[in-house]
Amino acid sequence: MAAAEARTAHDSAMKPTRQAQRDTARVEQAESPRSAAVPAPAPTPGQQDTAKATTGSSDAPLRDVYHQAPRDTVSQAVYNGWKQYNLNCARCHGEDVAGTTIAPHLIVSLKPNGPVNSKESFVQTVCAGRPEKGMPAWCSLGLEMEKINSIYEYVKGRSDAKVGPGRPAVRQQG
Repeated sequence: MAAAEARTAHDSAMKPTRQAQRDTARVEQAESPRSAAVPAPAPTPGQQDTAKATTGSSDAPLRDVYHQAPRDTVSQAVYNGWKQYNLNCARCHGEDVAGTTIAPHLIVSLKPNGPVNSKESFVQTVCAGRPEKGMPAWCSLGLEMEKINSIYEYVKGRSDAKVGPGRPAVRQQG
């Protein structure tokens, strides 16, 4: 009897909530080409309707306080730099180039009066590393110059306050 109760409890816990089902339906509706034909379900009393359409059309983007449109838009090179930074550098230099107890704060390092104040010195530091401080020589580990240059573009953008913290959005061409 206890096994059957546990199975029933497990099955009910694995089912999506009604709110999750409604949210999924809204997203699918917004993504489908025939989205205007099916109205979104109304929220039940006591639940918050988080869809705040800015226009009267039913294919308006789903936005709420937790899902805002990106503030920053950056070039593809800067976005690629953000990705490469997070893959190769963030574990020591911290999220959003903020530094850690292991490695320095690169926003400060790339300032005009910082220790790595030019692109050439940045590339030299990344390629040669700083073995005495625990930084590997990334060029000998196979990191290509194109990726190093895009990391520089991202870190320099953060240092110059042109790119905010968090994941940037790629600027749409055209």
